[in-house]
Amino acid sequence: MRILLLSDIHANLEALEACLAAAPSFDLVANLGDIVGYGASPNEVIDRSRSLGKIFVRGNHDKAATGLLDLEDFNTLAATAAIWTRDQLTPAHHEWLVSLPQGPRSLEGFPQAQLVHGSPEDEDAYIVSIGDALVPLLALATPLTFFGHTHLQGGFFANGNSADGFRPEYRTIGQAESVSLQLKPDTRYLINPGSIGQPRDGDWRAAFALFDTDAQVVHFHRAPYNLKAAQDRIFAANLPPRLATRLAAGR
Repeated sequence: MRILLLSDIHANLEALEACLAAAPSFDLVANLGDIVGYGASPNEVIDRSRSLGKIFVRGNHDKAATGLLDLEDFNTLAATAAIWTRDQLTPAHHEWLVSLPQGPRSLEGFPQAQLVHGSPEDEDAYIVSIGDALVPLLALATPLTFFGHTHLQGGFFANGNSADGFRPEYRTIGQAESVSLQLKPDTRYLINPGSIGQPRDGDWRAAFALFDTDAQVVHFHRAPYNLKAAQDRIFAANLPPRLATRLAAGR
């Protein structure tokens, strides 16, 4: 089975469509949350995401845009975008976001893996460093966890007494590329496919991943997209300009 892993689309329709166009063939789509927030196409992205399948976990911006999460912990940019998104959502899309399940969620057809937005222990927690990852890695009964939230493609692993992090290394800054990770037996993994709509690892290209359950390989991908069109939508919506300009820096 080939599972397409999408995360942190953040209402960036241009980035999502570019990822789907660049993705190899797949059997199943799993979405790790933050479908909306920051970007200017929340309704369109929800429609497109729903058309791809039914496997979702909710993200903190999905909650914020529907009033399920207090905005006091959001910075000004994030809070402004959440309020704008809340006003733009159709009633049906609002109801659908509210209904999204909390992670962890088992991966259909492959019980050795689970899906979360932040951490298996806390859906809103950030796993950025090996220090953040160590406790979940050692405590997990499930050997493979896919997570999002940080907008950083890569992840962490633990095998016996050793643990470390990894990031895909790409050769270009503007072309479609893929880097593969062969999973090892008797090893636990926390793997982030990266953010489609707002990467924060210094690479502006949209990020996603494909998991081949038979070969036990995770293929990390980067896809260039129509950056200007996504930025123009943000400007036209009168959202904070920084939400548009930061896309070009991948920060």
